[in-house]
Amino acid sequence: MTRSNSLLRVVGVEKHFGGLHALKGVDLSIEKGSIHGLIGPNGAGKTTLFNVITGLYKADQGEFYFEGMPYEPSSVAQVVKSGVARTFQNIRLFKNMTVLDNVKVGLHTQTHSGVWAALSQNLANRKEEANTIEKAQAWLDFVGLSGHANEPAHSLSYGDQRRLEIARALATNPKLLALDEPAAGMNASEKITLKALILKIQSSGVTVLLIEHDVKLVMGLCSSLSVLDEGRLICEGPPKEVQVNPKVIEAYLGLGSVPHVE
Repeated sequence: MTRSNSLLRVVGVEKHFGGLHALKGVDLSIEKGSIHGLIGPNGAGKTTLFNVITGLYKADQGEFYFEGMPYEPSSVAQVVKSGVARTFQNIRLFKNMTVLDNVKVGLHTQTHSGVWAALSQNLANRKEEANTIEKAQAWLDFVGLSGHANEPAHSLSYGDQRRLEIARALATNPKLLALDEPAAGMNASEKITLKALILKIQSSGVTVLLIEHDVKLVMGLCSSLSVLDEGRLICEGPPKEVQVNPKVIEAYLGLGSVPHVE
């Protein structure tokens, strides 16, 4: 993987939680246009690294580069402004709001009208609101939820709620979409739909970072993988190389063999 084509590069990241050394000098490079998987046994540090990259935690040490420029994931708001969006393992929707309004929330980072304009409903604000609705509907079309726009989010099936959360993240117009356990709780049919959606997102030009316990799904979907174990990066490369790496196999001992690419 050439660093010149890296969208996100992380160098020497350290993170402590009291006496727990969660990340130990981790390097990570995500190529533009790729679907990059982050895997490892439970407690390997995947979620911690994911949360550091997306501004939920602050690294104790390390350097971050986005599109070749220094990148400071100091807060979630700063991360979104930089072009990084994320979803969560536990779905975080406004469940009593409509499906359309949930996506409109993701679009608020791109609106310009102020509070007084919104209250007065002036011409500029009305035009912007119409544009926001149009964009939100387009993202619902993209993820296959256009027929549910006016329904409350809580009425959607579990798999559709996952897709709604992805639509809301995409509405921030990210260059990197970070998905946290998107297949968690899904049945086989929902996972097939999810896989197709992630490939569609990649085809649209958005780079994807995927943290996922379903290693079989990851192996069949990702173009590159990073494997963590006990807070350290132990392997990085394409799935076919990762699945036969001795360190990776050792890390997964007791959990069964590393699933092979289909």
